[in-house]
Amino acid sequence: MVISSTRTDSAEHVHCTFASRYVRSPVPRFKMPENSMPKEAAYQVINDELMLDGNPRLNLASFVTTWMEPECDRLIMASINKNYVDMDEYPVTTELQNRCVNMIAHLFNAPVGDDDTAIGVGTVGSSEAIMLAGLAFKRKWQQRRKAQGKPYDKPNIVTGANVQVCWEKFARYFEVELKEVKLREGFYVMDPVKAVELVDENTICVAAILGSTLTGEFEDVKLLNELLTKKNEETGWDTPIHVDAASGGFIAPFLYPELEWDFRLPLVKSINVSGHKFGLVYAGVGWVVWRTKDDLPEELVFHINYLGTDQPTFTLNFSKGSSQIIAQYYQFIRLGFEGYKNIMENCMESARVLREGLKKTGRFEIVSKDVGVPLVAFSLKDSSKHTVFEVSENLRRFGWIIPAYTMPPNAEKIAVLRVVVREDFSRSLAERLVSNIEEVLKEIDALPSRILTEAAPVTATINETQDGKPLKKSMRQTQEEVTRQWKRFVEGRRTGAC
Repeated sequence: MVISSTRTDSAEHVHCTFASRYVRSPVPRFKMPENSMPKEAAYQVINDELMLDGNPRLNLASFVTTWMEPECDRLIMASINKNYVDMDEYPVTTELQNRCVNMIAHLFNAPVGDDDTAIGVGTVGSSEAIMLAGLAFKRKWQQRRKAQGKPYDKPNIVTGANVQVCWEKFARYFEVELKEVKLREGFYVMDPVKAVELVDENTICVAAILGSTLTGEFEDVKLLNELLTKKNEETGWDTPIHVDAASGGFIAPFLYPELEWDFRLPLVKSINVSGHKFGLVYAGVGWVVWRTKDDLPEELVFHINYLGTDQPTFTLNFSKGSSQIIAQYYQFIRLGFEGYKNIMENCMESARVLREGLKKTGRFEIVSKDVGVPLVAFSLKDSSKHTVFEVSENLRRFGWIIPAYTMPPNAEKIAVLRVVVREDFSRSLAERLVSNIEEVLKEIDALPSRILTEAAPVTATINETQDGKPLKKSMRQTQEEVTRQWKRFVEGRRTGAC
């Protein structure tokens, strides 16, 4: 990952990677074979096993890009053996990364002038980008507290309960208290008013989400900036804002250019975005941009010279491939602003077709909003006999991978399905999905309730008595109870990766 300036004549370079996936193996029975095998046999063995994986294009759970043009695929394969950390050996690749940082900084309206130089880095994804941004906020806060002669051992960060798990990882790994604004039914993003109420002198930053993982909604960063500015003036604090634009960073500039969420707001000091989501690159690239050089403490940057020249590095890891950086640059110059805008408009149109199709069934409540990331989150109007978890499970027969989940605390009684509409999810696929969902609904309607047959505790709970007489529950109470019991049932069957 390279730190680079938005000014091409004053670029600094830093490489960083982070992304390891922990997989729990149920039985440690595999070991390296004693003997070799022909390359053709090894290929066939692995290829045959991989056939059992799902189809990436039908994996509607994921925000991650699953298709790129053949020309870009060739560039990726041509650069797959380049270690990006060796910037002296691969200076052109380093320059391409610097250009990407410049383009993103300008897209996010970073201040540009003689005294204003935004800097940024390419990362493995937004998880690493968030770790680096969080570390910068923590160190800046510690420096300020030390200079004031105040304690600096209890930092906290304020977020909504709808944040992606990488924020919880940051808080746990780097010993920062996570203060979450709870959600409520019908409002599934962070409330800026409640967020500012949680801010205290130990808050290193408030993290706003541009494109919630749960519903795709944009949080009101402008209102957060106004409220936090007022609180800073009243208290003398200097609490900044970070915008997690992992999903929405490549949506808002093209579809909602007038929406103020980025560096146009003075308290926004850093922004992360995922290149491998709506940046339209395969998995393995993210970006983080800081408003100015001063927002990234110099003491976090290391210097090495054993690869040939002095190279500043801000890393959680060291080596990483160059191909995703090159692929991002390809998309930027291939599509341009016009191309990205057209693709995002097409995604929103496909989401609209899906949303309207689901409404016509009369069976679903649409939870997601029209403005935001192109996705559709929806819940069953009546889940007293069958649930969204059953719908998700049965759709796998058609190849569709669609997640079903409950909302975070204070809204956990709401269970939804979510479809992420990516570039390769066409209108015809949206129509086919609606047709398959209708077929699944007809099939499960003809079956007895699995809730009542497989989750026995539900029967006792739903048929509670009072003074020896059955206690009649409302349809809403029954649905909430069914959702809780079905969630327990599903959780009990899960194994594998965590």
